[in-house]
Amino acid sequence: MTVSPRDIIQAHCRPRDPLPSGATPVLRPLAGLRAVLFDVYGTLLISASGELKRTDLVARAEAVRAAFAAATIAGNIPVPATAAAAALVQTIQEIHERARVAGITYPEVEIVDVWKHTIARLIASGLLPPAAERIDVCRLALEYEVRVNPVWPMPGLVDCLDQLRDRSMQLGLVTNAQFFTPEIFPALLGRTLEELGFHAGLQWYSYRYGRAKPDLWLFEQARAGLSRSGVAASEVLFVGNDVLNDVCPARRVGFWTALFAGDTRSFRPRLGDPRVAHVVPDLVITDLSMLPRCLKGA
Repeated sequence: MTVSPRDIIQAHCRPRDPLPSGATPVLRPLAGLRAVLFDVYGTLLISASGELKRTDLVARAEAVRAAFAAATIAGNIPVPATAAAAALVQTIQEIHERARVAGITYPEVEIVDVWKHTIARLIASGLLPPAAERIDVCRLALEYEVRVNPVWPMPGLVDCLDQLRDRSMQLGLVTNAQFFTPEIFPALLGRTLEELGFHAGLQWYSYRYGRAKPDLWLFEQARAGLSRSGVAASEVLFVGNDVLNDVCPARRVGFWTALFAGDTRSFRPRLGDPRVAHVVPDLVITDLSMLPRCLKGA
């Protein structure tokens, strides 16, 4: 990738405000905590992913066209954008299906691999020239992502993390994400995840394991990793914006839970969903500034 990921992210991600969800905060002091784990998209980052429907091939096709133009170094490659967008979706669906047949209920893709397969499929179909094999696929994947899902840090994020770190909290991530996710933080905040307080050994990204939340597996890995550091599940709080993907599996492994309801675009209370009918988070926060206040006695 000749252009840095940070440059690409900065070029396409602009300040945006969260939209109030109307949820009522549920706050109470939690004592005895030693670690806080977070989801990323929709919790630490304002995410536009909920605004673009998976079936919106027109918008996706335009993003494909622009991504190919940006990632093609030597000369323009004619791109059948609509066909390419459809092929991308089809490739993801096929990878998911193979994983489900292999016994993975909630599979995750590795997006660079997806783009490689998609380009190969388009070349084999005669829709792309063989020269497309020389495209910088990592850049292509990121150029597409910043167009379909531009992000921005949630208000109060840095202050929240600084306060938690000042209280000697171990900070970590359990998140559905791709290779470029860690690059977002230094690009938009000027600090790496480690500089923000996230321990390198406490970061679990779905793409690395081929499993996505709400798969319990990721949370089990987090519980085991913290246990090796001497932190029990009952000393961990997990913060996420989705009752199904975040609160439910976190509770099942014994973590305390906080439902983040700070942006209606990403807030997923899953009301009426029988899979989480009896799942109640320990906290409901509508602003990240509320979190340290609940952990004052921890």
